[in-house]
Amino acid sequence: TLFADVLGLDPAQVGVDDGFFALGGDSISSIVLVSRAREHGLDLSPRDIFQHQTPKQLAHATRPLADGASASEADDGTGLVPLTPIMRWLVEPEHTYEAFFQSRLVQVPAGIGRDRLVDILQSLIDRHDVLRARLARDGDQGDWALRIPPARSPQARTADEALTRVDCTGATAAEREQLLAGQARQAPSRLAPRDGVMLQAVWFDNGSEEPGRLLLTIHHLVVDGVSWRILLPDLAAAGAAVLAGNAPELAPVPTSFKRWAEQLSTLAGEQRSTASLQHWTETLSVSEPPLGVRELSPRDDTAEQLDTLRVTVPVGLSEALLTRVPTALHAGVEDVLLTAFVLALAHWRTARGVPGASGATSVLVDVEGHGREDLFAGADTSRTVGWFTAMAPVRLDPGRVSWGEVGRGGPAAGRALQRIKEQLRKASELRTTYGLLRYLNPETAPVLSALPGAQVAFNYFGRIGGGRTHSAGDWQQVDGNPATGGLDPRMRLTHALMVNAAATDGPSGPELSATWSWPCDVLARGDVERLGEGWVKHLEALAAHADGPDAVGRTPSDLSLVSLSQNQISRLEKKWRSKR
Repeated sequence: TLFADVLGLDPAQVGVDDGFFALGGDSISSIVLVSRAREHGLDLSPRDIFQHQTPKQLAHATRPLADGASASEADDGTGLVPLTPIMRWLVEPEHTYEAFFQSRLVQVPAGIGRDRLVDILQSLIDRHDVLRARLARDGDQGDWALRIPPARSPQARTADEALTRVDCTGATAAEREQLLAGQARQAPSRLAPRDGVMLQAVWFDNGSEEPGRLLLTIHHLVVDGVSWRILLPDLAAAGAAVLAGNAPELAPVPTSFKRWAEQLSTLAGEQRSTASLQHWTETLSVSEPPLGVRELSPRDDTAEQLDTLRVTVPVGLSEALLTRVPTALHAGVEDVLLTAFVLALAHWRTARGVPGASGATSVLVDVEGHGREDLFAGADTSRTVGWFTAMAPVRLDPGRVSWGEVGRGGPAAGRALQRIKEQLRKASELRTTYGLLRYLNPETAPVLSALPGAQVAFNYFGRIGGGRTHSAGDWQQVDGNPATGGLDPRMRLTHALMVNAAATDGPSGPELSATWSWPCDVLARGDVERLGEGWVKHLEALAAHADGPDAVGRTPSDLSLVSLSQNQISRLEKKWRSKR
């Protein structure tokens, strides 16, 4: 039942031997599954889900929560909170980021009334500390930090201050759409992290007979993709309680964002982090030619100059890429998406006659992850709202490529995937240490900051809109939001090309898409269009390879209990197939 709830499936579609990731799960939704399991008294970790992927296996691996664990007092997250690496990445350039936001649009009950809506929103602000945060200097000339006052203290902004009502009673559909678009533009401009304004809520009141809409806009400093999967269920729980005449009692937060950030600061100086410095210096020391017509200018290239392109993958191919292709190729969805991206970029470079410094197929990519890794004993971030993202440079190289064979989905496509997958696995083991050494360790930060960074960033948000696929109801996310996130137009750009991919659940099934963003004076739109087309074509090639008779198998990172090379594994699998 929990599998079905998290993945938006009918419970009848899930069997006891079905794998979570084969059904469309990913690392982000595994965190959501952990949170849902805890609500039912089951103690699971994301690592459990990766090791024991079926309901049957997890039934043996799970443990009942310790007595009182599900109702324990929330970890106190108030006071001075050191910035995490991704936060320092944002504030370090000394640029403007006040309107850097994420947002969601949800349906609210007809005639709910302002007072009850304020009570519901206040319960979220009281429970999730970072929503009360203020960005401030630690001392007159000290480092930036977050200051989080206690809930309902005089220093904390209230839900009543954050809520704006827009009267839409009797308005036409076109007029409501226009009102929504206008408020979606205005809400980010009202955010002020230095003044503690991290949240804006706009209530589109459609009257007493028709459900309204609630637009939640939150500064990116205090929210990420996983956070929304905590906030929206909490919004629904609080809404149900208030409408029933009860005070909301939201589940506690086992590990506060403050505690997590403090532990990161300590970890930055430990040997298990500093030991990876050589890896990062070697990764960044290989120079690359400019991706576009010139190098990025920190003075001239701001978000205001960004052009965007949305590339959509057909539903049938999307469903295959989210389920059977990763299973058949023993890979994750991100492995497949990034392999296709690197192949598309390498082919584009080859066609333009611009080889990379270490070969035509090598490219340095900043890869983002959710950042909620299992770093500290006893830490549980399954209910922690905050910006946890970890971003690190990864040098990806699919090797010498026969483009004709890759395009047909032949063995070369599979070999490229295996190489990229192993490179990502190695980097993922160290991913959090890069940010620690680059931003939190005063001895290693100057070394890494002096090296050239990646020109390209890639982020897979996972599956968005998970939940039962039925018509929208109260407190559920609905379509119509003009922008679920955005940069402040005055922010300095750090990449010549940014690709943000996600899977959204639609009426015909899951649909993969990616938003490609670039400064218009650095890359031509036609070049990016060709890159996007190449990405889809290489996704098709990988899907064809997965369905073919010579689909590649496991790689060394899949076999943690033995030490085998890729050649040894391939020979063993070939021998096993010949005897079937």
